[in-house]
Amino acid sequence: SFPGGRRDPSDGDAVATALRETREELGLVLRAPSVWGQLRALPDRQGQLVAPVVANLGPLEDLTLTPNPDEVDDVFTLSLAHLLLEENQGYTHFRTRGRYGYTLPVFLNGPHRVWGLTAIITELTLELLVPGRY
Repeated sequence: SFPGGRRDPSDGDAVATALRETREELGLVLRAPSVWGQLRALPDRQGQLVAPVVANLGPLEDLTLTPNPDEVDDVFTLSLAHLLLEENQGYTHFRTRGRYGYTLPVFLNGPHRVWGLTAIITELTLELLVPGRY
């Protein structure tokens, strides 16, 4: 999943929360000018609203990540080209009480499967970044 967490009283807004969480979880210091914008708020499984923030990290080879082992098990990236290949896209159908419930996107990458709220946020971002191609 993407870096994230609850808003601290010291956070001015959702962007400040996202930048702080990125620093705490990945050791990556981003400044507000890196932020492209905020997607619409989405409910998580507990009904809490999640406010996705999209930012430009710059070239990946220039990044030095220091993941917090208490919060991060693994770090991987997916290129835009990879995400746009149909063979790396899919959907998961969920059943509720024995009946069709809902469908969510999933993105495949070797041993990694991007699903749930992370896949929804990825899909919304792709729709903004490459309209008509996704």
